[in-house]
Amino acid sequence: MATSHSNQHASVVREVERGQVQAGGHQLYYERYGIQASDVVLFLHHGLGSTRSWRRQIAQFTEAGFQALLYDRWGYGHSEQRTGFQAGFLAQGAEETIEFLDALGLERVHIVGHSDGGTIGLLVAASWPERVISLVVVAAHIYYEPKMLEGLREIQTNFIRPPLSTALEREHGERWQHLAEAWIRHWLQSDIRELSMQDQLDDVVCPTLVIQGELDEHATEKHARDIAEGVRCGELWLVPGARHMPMHEKPDEFNRIVIDFLRDQAGV
Repeated sequence: MATSHSNQHASVVREVERGQVQAGGHQLYYERYGIQASDVVLFLHHGLGSTRSWRRQIAQFTEAGFQALLYDRWGYGHSEQRTGFQAGFLAQGAEETIEFLDALGLERVHIVGHSDGGTIGLLVAASWPERVISLVVVAAHIYYEPKMLEGLREIQTNFIRPPLSTALEREHGERWQHLAEAWIRHWLQSDIRELSMQDQLDDVVCPTLVIQGELDEHATEKHARDIAEGVRCGELWLVPGARHMPMHEKPDEFNRIVIDFLRDQAGV
């Protein structure tokens, strides 16, 4: 059962609820904004992110008439701590997402997911198509590329010092270094060449917008094109001049394009 508190204001954008729910066997922290809106957009953060990762999106999405729902996956932000990442943790993250929606009594949502969160969004849409109205995946990964390994090694080199260490501590508090080390260790010590979900893309039947920065340091443009062509109803936006975090690098343009896409699928 959710435990929460709510601040009611005249403006929908200021309606906020924060709480904890039990899902996937763990206590998960969540926030939702624009509570009175009927169309819910669930934001799924990246591999070292948290609810804070979407701070540049909340106001514009709620002002556009959507409810913005964010949560820290197991081990992240304010959710229950984890000791490490095991094989198949992305698939487990998809199951956790469904249990999280069940805990809040939500049948169908739009999903916007970034990086690991984008891959989890694809897995949710493929396995539970009836739960996803539409899907936006940002810099998702569905198979191994050498560029992915290069990007991970860059993170391994830089995460221990500012500005990345400062951002991680702000997102995750005292546990930031343990979380980052465990996540990096999983990807570098496991055989990421076995990462593949191309066979599942055809099961993604909802309208899907695939977004990737043209300068993404973790994937080639072909990666994004393969996702957009592999799902049943895909569109592609390669963001000029953007790297791995287009929602931070070009927030106004990102928000406008994603909101327009979601409005086409919703009753907003």
